[in-house]
Amino acid sequence: MAGQYGGQPIVIVNPSKEHTKGRDALSMNINAAKAVSNIVKTTLGPKGMDKMLVNVIGDIVLTNDGATILKEMDIEHPTAKMIVEVARTQEKIAGDGTTTAVVLTGALLENAQELIEIGVHPTMIIKGYRLATEKVMELLDDLVVPVTADNKDMLNKIAKTSITGKAIEAYGELLSSICVDAVLAIRGNGTINIDDNILITQDAGSRIEDTELVDGVVLKKWRLHPNMPKRIENAKIALVDTPIELGKTDNKSKIQIQSADQMSAFVEQEENSFKVMVDAIVQSGANVVFCSKGIDDHAVHYLQKNNIYATRRVKDGEMKNISRATGARIIRNVHEIEANDLGSAGLVEQEGESELGKTYIKECTNAKSVSIIVRGGTEHVTENVERSLDDALHVVKNVIEDGTIVPGGGAPEIEVALGLRAYAASVGGREQMAISAFADAIESIPRTLAENSGHDTINTILNLRAAHADMKNAGLNVFTGEIEDMLENGIVDPLRVKTQAIKSASEASIMVIRVDDVLKAQGQSMADVDPAHNIHNYDGMSAPMLNSRR
Repeated sequence: MAGQYGGQPIVIVNPSKEHTKGRDALSMNINAAKAVSNIVKTTLGPKGMDKMLVNVIGDIVLTNDGATILKEMDIEHPTAKMIVEVARTQEKIAGDGTTTAVVLTGALLENAQELIEIGVHPTMIIKGYRLATEKVMELLDDLVVPVTADNKDMLNKIAKTSITGKAIEAYGELLSSICVDAVLAIRGNGTINIDDNILITQDAGSRIEDTELVDGVVLKKWRLHPNMPKRIENAKIALVDTPIELGKTDNKSKIQIQSADQMSAFVEQEENSFKVMVDAIVQSGANVVFCSKGIDDHAVHYLQKNNIYATRRVKDGEMKNISRATGARIIRNVHEIEANDLGSAGLVEQEGESELGKTYIKECTNAKSVSIIVRGGTEHVTENVERSLDDALHVVKNVIEDGTIVPGGGAPEIEVALGLRAYAASVGGREQMAISAFADAIESIPRTLAENSGHDTINTILNLRAAHADMKNAGLNVFTGEIEDMLENGIVDPLRVKTQAIKSASEASIMVIRVDDVLKAQGQSMADVDPAHNIHNYDGMSAPMLNSRR
């Protein structure tokens, strides 16, 4: 980049550095965003296709979840990363609708590119997009249907809509019911914390229909000794976040043993150390121990002699779940454990044997903790079911917290697009072109639903527009191709999913449209180093100047 001063060129940016400006920069950014959108576009809807993601070590992920697809991809383009951020934000705030948000972003940018090519300035497009976003929020309010937590039938429909299209529709009734029951079980005073109070455990090698909801916590752990009790009623639970084994010394040391008596004394002292640890646990009143680290076999021996149920290497997240469910404090010094540090549960038991066994913690003090055991034939199946359940849990949570839903099947998009076109005429100027382009972009959602379902997209959009003259809840039944009332069919979405997708897509597209220069930042070089201090000149661990110190 250069300027002129007194007829002499002034170099501002090194010309050898990568620099794109003007329409070339905008076109490059929009094409990158469209490329990301096109990747996930075919996964939208109940009949969307799946993607197989293969990582560097050959592990695969089969999914049509937009957030998962974009998270697993190795994306380098800066604008493409912005679109990935749209999906992450959608996932974080709404729990579902990530593909919708990304597809809508791509459509908004594609339409903006067409306007720029015919001479509409980016600032006019930005102004029109902002006006359109505000109007969309108003139009969506007219479609809202109130829902309460007592309307379990509608909550089941919401969960089932989220699950449909994720390769587990055959089990939609069971899984949606589990999701609704789980969310209602942990419902507090207006807030629902799914991440902390619902523990999802995978159990491959079974059938999806065996997936179950457990009131309490379930761990894929088993007792450490067959003589330990298999069932503990009125459990007093100790959570230990330190190894129940002898620690190593900070410095290397050797013990000189010169006789059998000294060896016996050393072994006896070691066993006494384990006995002291276990005695501290016994004196606290604990009859169940969950340890996040290792438990030495000597300690296991003393634990089983005291009829204590114990397991080790429990994950940190599981330790926190048990703590919340039972009221136990996580202890980092076994010798300081006291009775008031213990949690309580009505029952702790192991079901199954050996490595197939699981530990169930039931009748917890804090009843607002539940576990879902996801079952399936293989790990790929259980992983897909877990992702689907996670989306369904969040949409049910959103509806209970917000108390609002809208019809699905493309109905709100068509109604909003029609309203925007009528609104555009009242705005006038070039902004109305941007508002109309926004309306066309929103219609890309039902258009994509029809395309992914094998139906004619033009006829579908025309039929939907005509149906909305008399029925604002008219949407596409992707299985039959007919235009039907989505509320009557039970195809509904949380309002939060729609509003967040439109807001995120609008803001992201505006950010991209505003960019007219792309400059690659100069890499930072390391400061010059005295050759004498170069690491390659060090002999072992001795550096210059260090040897001269005494």
